[in-house]
Amino acid sequence: MNDFRYNEQVEKWGVFEVRVLGKMEGNPFTDYEISGVFKGTEESMTVNGFYDGDGEYVVRFMPNFEGKYEFELSGNFSEQSYKGAFESKKPTDNNHGCVHVSDNCHFKYADKTPYYSVGTTCYGWVQQPVKRQEQTLRTLENNAFNKIRFCIFPKHYDYNYADPIAFPYEGSPCDHSGLNRDTVVAYMEDKSSNDWNFSKFNPEYFRWFDLRISQLMDMGIEADLILFHPYDRWGFDGMGKEYDDLYVKYVVARYAAYRNVWWSLANEYDYVKTKSGEDWERIASIVCENDKYGRLRSIHNGPQFYDFTKPWVTHCSCQGVDRYKSVETTDELMIKYNKPVVWDEILYEGNLNLGWGNITGEELVRRFWEASIRGGYAGHGETYLESPDDLGEQPVLWWSHGGLLHGESPKRIAFLLKVLSEIPGGYGLRSMPKFWDAVVGTTDYEGDKDKEGKDYYLFYFSFMRPLFKDFYFDEDTEYKVDLIDTWNMTSVFQGIYKGHFRIITGGRSYMAVRVQKV
Repeated sequence: MNDFRYNEQVEKWGVFEVRVLGKMEGNPFTDYEISGVFKGTEESMTVNGFYDGDGEYVVRFMPNFEGKYEFELSGNFSEQSYKGAFESKKPTDNNHGCVHVSDNCHFKYADKTPYYSVGTTCYGWVQQPVKRQEQTLRTLENNAFNKIRFCIFPKHYDYNYADPIAFPYEGSPCDHSGLNRDTVVAYMEDKSSNDWNFSKFNPEYFRWFDLRISQLMDMGIEADLILFHPYDRWGFDGMGKEYDDLYVKYVVARYAAYRNVWWSLANEYDYVKTKSGEDWERIASIVCENDKYGRLRSIHNGPQFYDFTKPWVTHCSCQGVDRYKSVETTDELMIKYNKPVVWDEILYEGNLNLGWGNITGEELVRRFWEASIRGGYAGHGETYLESPDDLGEQPVLWWSHGGLLHGESPKRIAFLLKVLSEIPGGYGLRSMPKFWDAVVGTTDYEGDKDKEGKDYYLFYFSFMRPLFKDFYFDEDTEYKVDLIDTWNMTSVFQGIYKGHFRIITGGRSYMAVRVQKV
């Protein structure tokens, strides 16, 4: 094996990786360190590396500019010094860089291309058998989702009791023979029979995430990585501060260089009883300190929102806290926090026995439209049992396992994304509450909340079903008007109007009217 390996070219916003052989005595995960200093004509950055097993140490870096870079590795991992250089090339067409907050409440890629988040949840897809992982990627490739949130640690929950294909640490799990719904609580509470060495990671486990995050990146899909969650029978939710911190530093060193990575400190943080508010703030500080690129960061709630005013929080990652009302509060949250509002969980299209997993496709699509027009962003999820008799211990549900999609919402979410991508100027939307009998969005004008929108309006009538709607903006401005059927995915030009005019909406639910200045 070559003891010093790297590519001499990489795309701007791509992942440059250097591998070098080093010390193996003792515990390389804790006894030795490696970092790299990367210098180009327009930036200089120091990033930490990580141990990847078999004597190999790795440093990953994302160049933000084109041109020549020089680098030097340092640390006690070796007695030798290592230097090199590489060229950062022009990015390819699908590479827009990392997503950043834009105009306080919206998103744009680094190259200023607008980013409208239409995400999905698939908690444990990287822990599934390889064929299902590959099936999940094919499904994503044939749909419009541009973000997927998933857990780094394996998840143990209803309909998801199997062990993952590998574990993140050296050691062995508890005996789970006979595991079923009746014994789930006991396994969640008693984890004493697990035997892990939390100071020694299993690189094989994390290489699956290397591969899948990289493939998502090539597909233009953001990877929203969940660091912790409460649904655990293996003890990873209660490792203690020392090993929590070691883990966070390790995954940030390993994945921060991927331009599509977002950090979610937790799924349903308030159900993780092993951590306090101080713990979450400490973990957030570790992420911020070690992620030199400033990736997007948030934390997802159960019954109670986190304090999204915290400066480390870049956007609100929300779950509805009311059975019926969720996205309807989007504009209120935008005003309260002045940050993007992302509804990562608004119940799931499906037919589960569980209340969060059995809303209709119509209702999920309605929530997407309502969130979007109010200025926020929504997330999809699916929990279909394929038949009433599909009650085995391991049915394949997209929400946790990936695989195939069976619902009616994905293609209609794709249609919504098309409508959003056609907003002139690449602006995000904000709600106009003065139209009391419809949900109305207008362009946000680079965050200028005091400027009245007059160029673009998107009226959404939700489950209401007016036969017609009358409009009036002013006497002189001409507007192009389209009638949009959000469920049947059609957009029909109605004509050019000014002054008072009437649009026949047909008395059907889920209709929208788009009004654009000529």
